[in-house]
Amino acid sequence: MPPPVVIASLREATEADIELIWRWRNHPKVREVSFTTHEIGIAEHRAWFDAVVKNPTRRVLIYAEGGVPAGVVLFSDIDPAAKSAEWGFYLDIDGLGKNLLAAWMRLEGDAIDYAFDVLGVQTLGGATLASNIQVIQLHQRFGFTETRRYVREVDGEPRDVVWTELVAAHRKTRKGSTSK
Repeated sequence: MPPPVVIASLREATEADIELIWRWRNHPKVREVSFTTHEIGIAEHRAWFDAVVKNPTRRVLIYAEGGVPAGVVLFSDIDPAAKSAEWGFYLDIDGLGKNLLAAWMRLEGDAIDYAFDVLGVQTLGGATLASNIQVIQLHQRFGFTETRRYVREVDGEPRDVVWTELVAAHRKTRKGSTSK
């Protein structure tokens, strides 16, 4: 049996990470592109974290940039039978500063590797607000394709959402070729 795959920049989130994740999630720029835009209280955040870590269909991972915690990768609806999962992420916008774009690229690549190589998915999907063009373009750069658009209520207002998916046959390796 081969050894388990490890993605060095990603690790399971722990209790010690709760306040860090909470602070990053409440950054105005993160809230602006999220499906929940209100400032989240620490009690609400702790309840969310406690529920997520008990749910086998979800994972919360800390992304490290140069060994320093710099973001969060969230996997949900992990379905081993269907070999699929949904994902999302956010970064420490203030902490990364001018390194934000490079970290975004590394996080996306590492999260894709984790989904396919650790979780064993064959399809990875995610919902993004249509107004978040930078993230949609980033996903496309990594081989995701738009499969549908729909409307979702955010803060009582209808918002356009883009669903993108990456299937194993179209997964790009770090050198840019498609894996087969």
